[in-house]
Amino acid sequence: MPKKYETGLMWFRRDLRVHDNAALYHALKSCKQLYCVFVFDRRILDTLPRVDRRVEFIRESVLSLDGQLQKLGATTGSPGAGLLTAHDDAVNAVVRLAAELCADAVFTNHDDEPQLLSRDAAVQAALEAGGKAFHSFKDHVIFERQEVLTLAGKPYTVFTPYKNAWLKKVDDFYLRPYPVEKYGATLAPAPQGMRSIPSLDELGFEASNLSALKIPTGSEGGAQLFEDFTGRMAQYKETRDFPAVKGPSYLGVHLRFGTVSIRHMASVALSAADHPSEGAATWLSELIWRDFYAQILSNFPHAAERAFKPDYDAIEWESGEKAKALFQAWCDGRTGYPLVDAAMAQINQTGYMHNRLRMVTASFLVKDLGIDWRWGEHYFAEKLNDFDLSANNGGWQWAASTGCDAQPYFRIFNPVSQSEKFDAEGKFIRKYVPELAQLPDKALHSPWLAKPLELAAAGVVLGQNYPLPIVQHDEARALTLQRYAVVKKA
Repeated sequence: MPKKYETGLMWFRRDLRVHDNAALYHALKSCKQLYCVFVFDRRILDTLPRVDRRVEFIRESVLSLDGQLQKLGATTGSPGAGLLTAHDDAVNAVVRLAAELCADAVFTNHDDEPQLLSRDAAVQAALEAGGKAFHSFKDHVIFERQEVLTLAGKPYTVFTPYKNAWLKKVDDFYLRPYPVEKYGATLAPAPQGMRSIPSLDELGFEASNLSALKIPTGSEGGAQLFEDFTGRMAQYKETRDFPAVKGPSYLGVHLRFGTVSIRHMASVALSAADHPSEGAATWLSELIWRDFYAQILSNFPHAAERAFKPDYDAIEWESGEKAKALFQAWCDGRTGYPLVDAAMAQINQTGYMHNRLRMVTASFLVKDLGIDWRWGEHYFAEKLNDFDLSANNGGWQWAASTGCDAQPYFRIFNPVSQSEKFDAEGKFIRKYVPELAQLPDKALHSPWLAKPLELAAAGVVLGQNYPLPIVQHDEARALTLQRYAVVKKA
């Protein structure tokens, strides 16, 4: 079959792998020769703190991607293939490179975040004004946008019926990998002047503790983590809620930046779930949640800034200096509730937070402290290695009961009972709140109720080396019910 384009440009973004990459497959099939580029987008990078694990993860994964392209080119008769890079505003860089390389078309994978859709629209308009084509493909999820609809032809807004429809629709067609490797000979030798990958320093960033945390990067790192998880997947349902146990997949950052294929992940989980395996079925549900939140953001973009349920925008959150002080105590892990504080220490030190604890800390901020959920959402957006707008927003609105959730607003997590249930022996708390490490298990979850001798023996002085609770949960719960009363009939 004749190729449609003489020269193409593949623009990598949140899909940092060669294997099973939708846009790369279509680009290789459609072009006689193909260049590949990754843009370190100044419009995004310039808004970040100068030490950011995600930038380091991306850069390491870009290095891996370059090696994958070189290897594919070398094994398919295209020596000299590799990744071009630019450190610039992405719109300017892509349009400029397309012109310099005489590319007839640019290929990329969808990114449905509202701001990035605007960026892509600007790229497409500029390219088309110059007589060049712009093609974008689904790669980040199994089902996107309006692929899964109700019988009335509308997007789902509650998870369980969405999940049922998702499972009914999914088949081998949607999970089939794209055979990229068959078409590697299309890769063009990369112009040497465009090949160098900038250092962290050249990007304006300093090294983080990414390597000390031993977070594996690139496709190789993603494959390593997934191989490890497949051996534990059957136990996922029993282990996933306990932060001191190796239960999660830890693949969030790899799914976020596309160093693993969602089709491969879902295919393995679906196959294992059919055996049956409750663990695999439970993990598959987590992948479906990811699709669900992506399509919510796509179909209801107002949720990125406001409550999904508009009536909940009437809630009056705490404000002024009191709110700022409460929020800062939460950020710093100085609330006086050990599980909350340990979770905040985890995210601050590692950029990761266990999923159960994301719910606990979010519920505490919104429903114990009365703080606007958007404050917490923004904090997680800055700190999480695996930050994804749709999932982060969906999770926070779930915790705040402002989102697409069938549960009532009076679901309020008790931070003490959550601690006693999911970290009964205090292993997680002791790791991240070492000042409480010598307390006996029973006293660890609510140290303000500990006996004076227990506190003295453990070297804990409440109000000095560990804070007293900044709120009383029962009182806070009553205030929350009052606060939410304005929407109780919503």
